Amino acid sequence: MINKRLLIKNLLAHNDESSFYDKKRQLNLHTKEGKAKFLKHICALSNSNPSNNSYIVVGVEDQDNEIVGDDFFDDSRIQNLVNAYLENPPKIQYENVPFPNLSKDKVVGLVTIKPKNKTSRFKKNIHTILANSVFVRIGSNTMPTEDKIPYSKQNIETVISIENGSHNSIAHTLDGVVDFIYNRHKDMTSKYNVFKELFVICWAGVPKKIRDVTYLSRVDIELINEQVKLFYSALDVVSISYNEQSFTIVEYVPLGLNDKTSYYPLEQLTIHFFDNGYYKMENKMLFEPPAYNKKMLHHIYNSNISLIHKMQKGMVLSERDDKDLENLPSTLMICYLNGFDNAKQKLVEAKPLLKAQKSPTVYLSFKEAMRILRKMKYDSETK
Repeated sequence: MINKRLLIKNLLAHNDESSFYDKKRQLNLHTKEGKAKFLKHICALSNSNPSNNSYIVVGVEDQDNEIVGDDFFDDSRIQNLVNAYLENPPKIQYENVPFPNLSKDKVVGLVTIKPKNKTSRFKKNIHTILANSVFVRIGSNTMPTEDKIPYSKQNIETVISIENGSHNSIAHTLDGVVDFIYNRHKDMTSKYNVFKELFVICWAGVPKKIRDVTYLSRVDIELINEQVKLFYSALDVVSISYNEQSFTIVEYVPLGLNDKTSYYPLEQLTIHFFDNGYYKMENKMLFEPPAYNKKMLHHIYNSNISLIHKMQKGMVLSERDDKDLENLPSTLMICYLNGFDNAKQKLVEAKPLLKAQKSPTVYLSFKEAMRILRKMKYDSETK
């Protein structure tokens, strides 16, 4: 079993970016340009590594390899984005890896691109990339090509050596459990459970009782063996259940127009553990958006647009405006889910304004709303 934190360290220690791995300060999948850049690198790394895994490390400074981290990114349907734009898409996996020097809300992202011996190419246009475009990795550069890509084994031994040097140990597992419970989460209730005498999951959260139902908020859940963060949220709440073979997380989102006391199930993640040291993760989208009166939503939508215009003009916001601003992302999301097609774009365009606000809750609310909308979009593409 590979310890993903060790793997990232070993990748970064291997000279600089190469034809089997890339590093990024952050990913931006909110825009067409950001998606295009991400897909281009996936395409190039896949084509240049038909016989071994290739990787993208997210949350690292390009110049000096400083690990600065990025936001927790839990979009299990990122594979659907790759499938939507690439012909012969490789299988990819995005994992969130905590590091000791980072705050609890920051991780290093690890994108693993599985080997595939067929050439990946774009099957439709996105941003400035045209359909039928093919990319390869030459050293640390991603380049377009029109030539037939020759079969290559050049990176096999190097990648296997790096992966073999990143295997987990009992010491790493025990250190991980102690660090999770007694260092990083000493201020809240923490638990752990062992599955199949091999896998260790730790979780921590604050019990929160709402309408006779107990949830966990400020939740952090990790698969210690691989040093992978399975779930993290400063806002949302979850319920947890498990038996000898599986561990299930159900995530809920608080939504409402005047308050956020109604909790809607968003997604269910179940991890199945097997005796042979293998595990499988299954995601199921549960979200059914609440429906509201259209006349009332028109008033709320117009009020939100007016508030965005005030910020764009640099006007001083009233105390009521500040309160409405914290709810703006979730109410625009509700408008979008109820047929206001422009609401999502208005929310995306307001990102820099929301990020600049003094209250951190405003931008956190934006990221949560975009995460839900992204999950729903990718989920609908699979149906």
